[in-house]
Amino acid sequence: MKPPEIIETERLRLRIPTVHDAEAVFAGYAQDPEVTRFLTWSPHKHIGTTRAFLQSCVEAWERGGDYGWVITRREHDEAIGMVGLRVGGFKADVGYVLARPFWGRGYMPEAVQPVVDWAFAQPPIYRVWAICDVENHASARVLEKVGMVREGVLRRWVMHANLGSEPRDCLCYAKVK
Repeated sequence: MKPPEIIETERLRLRIPTVHDAEAVFAGYAQDPEVTRFLTWSPHKHIGTTRAFLQSCVEAWERGGDYGWVITRREHDEAIGMVGLRVGGFKADVGYVLARPFWGRGYMPEAVQPVVDWAFAQPPIYRVWAICDVENHASARVLEKVGMVREGVLRRWVMHANLGSEPRDCLCYAKVK
């Protein structure tokens, strides 16, 4: 089960990341504390951290089971965000990040929807799910727009280093077949 390396939507192109994306990723969102606020990783202080992350994404594609796509606008090949899909047995979870200048334009649901659709087209996948911090209302809305249903609150579920040293509550969303 290998997902497509390139996914195109009306306005976006998702493709496998390369280390050559490091400058755009670093400048666009990896070092931005507002973008990384609800993520499990801290803002990158050096572009080398971004390069190492992107190299790990390339290696993950080669191993299989953990896939990340760089989000670009169709008319530009510059990374503006990423979508990830981690497949494990009969389920897969999604995660995503988008540079702040592109918030509020509907790009994230447009990028996540075909990834969710691909996962559900695979016979062994019965559940696609995601979590978001209880205060991350924009992310919750993305999940609702791609057809996921809020299942509940996972109490003290994840550490968001950018928000403190204690685990935080998360909303759990899923779509099942």
